[in-house]
Amino acid sequence: MTDRPVDTRGRGLHDLRVSVTDRCNLRCRYCMPREIFGPGFAFLPREELLSFEEITMVVGAFARAGVTKVRLTGGEPLLRADLPALVAMIAAVPGVDDIALTTNGSLLGRHAVALRNAGLSRITVSLDTLNRATFAAVADAEVTLDSVLEGIAAASAAGFEHLKLNAVVKRGSNDADVEQLAAFAREHGHTMRFIEYMDVGDTNGWRLDDVVPANEIVDRIAARWPLEPVAPRYPGEVANRYRYRDGVGEVGVISSISKPFCGTCTRARLSAIGEVYTCLFASTGHDLRSLVRSGADASDLDRAVHSIWTTRADRYSELRAAHTLHTLTESPHKVEMSYIGG
Repeated sequence: MTDRPVDTRGRGLHDLRVSVTDRCNLRCRYCMPREIFGPGFAFLPREELLSFEEITMVVGAFARAGVTKVRLTGGEPLLRADLPALVAMIAAVPGVDDIALTTNGSLLGRHAVALRNAGLSRITVSLDTLNRATFAAVADAEVTLDSVLEGIAAASAAGFEHLKLNAVVKRGSNDADVEQLAAFAREHGHTMRFIEYMDVGDTNGWRLDDVVPANEIVDRIAARWPLEPVAPRYPGEVANRYRYRDGVGEVGVISSISKPFCGTCTRARLSAIGEVYTCLFASTGHDLRSLVRSGADASDLDRAVHSIWTTRADRYSELRAAHTLHTLTESPHKVEMSYIGG
């Protein structure tokens, strides 16, 4: 099967996010609050995770369906042993021309060079604050801000230019740090992206009142450094981009709450145990692991991917905006962000 699938809303398939583990060494409240993901939480057993060979087989099917960009996520993906080997395997998949990694950065210092040598194209580091006290409160772990900053520096030294730094902005938590984060990215030649706090999963206690709208963030940054909008580089780009008028790089905002972009979403997500989710806010996934482990060949996987995508009708964020959900109790069960990598 060689035709490129289109879903029920006319959206193609171009991006695949691959979670390699559901474990993380941070306990950020917007993702893995400690009272839920504490010492007694049962993470996925190792034998249930897709092997690197199985992941590569599934990526191949998605590439034949039109995916050109693959992003490795977690949990924290660098907790998965020998991740550069997986990068090299995916880099050899025909059709994949961009491999990215989203990480909290704390382990990046020891892996950046190997990842670069394996063929990783780009790195995005989560950086919610530059304030050590705020970082300790947000991360709720023994990981330090310094280890993240050292990881960012190591990635730059390894040859990863123009890193993307992501900050989830939550009112009353880190919203005072917007300008400082923007200044840091400008100074070091990185691109800062601010993400509206989202109601992903069932455990993060999301409230609409905690959301800092993207327009507010843009206005605050523009008051210090004038901005001008930049046209999207490709259909389905999730960030609204702005360049600094003084020529010192750009900044982006992701406005899933205030300005949903469901209509141009071209992403699928693969969980660490081989379930395909066609929306970040989905309740259930489509099992491909059973197919892979039952001896399926490439054509079997191609048919499965085609069927999953052509029946897709997701538009949760648009529905949320239409109904102005204020509490999680008003919304359906959703898979946790740590499980499918955001």
